[in-house]
Amino acid sequence: MMDTATLFGLCAAALVGLGLYAFIVNPQPLRKIIAFNVIGSGVFVLVGAVAYRGGAAGWGGDPVPQALLITGLVVAFCASALAIALLQRLAREAESVTLASDAPAAPPATPE
Repeated sequence: MMDTATLFGLCAAALVGLGLYAFIVNPQPLRKIIAFNVIGSGVFVLVGAVAYRGGAAGWGGDPVPQALLITGLVVAFCASALAIALLQRLAREAESVTLASDAPAAPPATPE
């Protein structure tokens, strides 16, 4: 039988794996931002499981992982907001949200 901390650890590994797969497969920048947030969520669940495991041992909650978790959530939110703002700026300036390597090839010019 699995205990709660092990279950949270497996869920965290699944989130990181799913996010990493989506980050590699999807060429669209917005989907990459979302995939990166899923990876971060998996890391946060893992840190929360570590903090819970210390609390379940009878020592009380470990404040260091809890503080890191709260700080990480704030930093991830700010980084996501900045990335989305930059993506909006790219869409406004370039009238496209695809990056240069993702853009479809232009058809060859026909000589006249």
